[in-house]
Amino acid sequence: MLRLVFCSAMLALPGLAQAAAPPPPCLTAQEFSAMSIYTLPAMVRGAAQRCGDVLPPKAYLRTDGEKLAQRYTKGRDRQWPMARKAVIKAGGTLDPQAGPVLGQLPDETMKPMLDDMVIAMVDQQFPVERCKSLDRLLLLLSPLPAPLAAETIALTTGLAARSGANRVGALRICRA
Repeated sequence: MLRLVFCSAMLALPGLAQAAAPPPPCLTAQEFSAMSIYTLPAMVRGAAQRCGDVLPPKAYLRTDGEKLAQRYTKGRDRQWPMARKAVIKAGGTLDPQAGPVLGQLPDETMKPMLDDMVIAMVDQQFPVERCKSLDRLLLLLSPLPAPLAAETIALTTGLAARSGANRVGALRICRA
């Protein structure tokens, strides 16, 4: 129940937090990479929920999305210390008080809550008109181990940051 209340509150915060003045702190490439690797299974699950009804029955996400998420879950705990740091820092981009609150949560509370939050955010916010492209991207990335798939995503994001668009949604990526 606590997770549901917290997830609901975190999803409601972006609109309120945008009125705040100073720019949010940026995530380093290492922090963004660790967070990407750690949250990749939840992103895949959220995408499967969001896109399941609009993709054809034989689409990759519909047939193999859960297997991919389970495979990407293996080994992600090695990324947790850096991912936790990134999540706490990123929480401050939603609300200045969110970072300290997140920092006080024990890992056994924070980990499943983060998974639930990521699944819900992807499921609610990913544009369904992009589901076919995402399905193709996940199919192409699927042979890669989770760290390489997430690093590919982080590298692409990092390249965009160097070109001036140093944001992924509300997250700022530090310039290299």
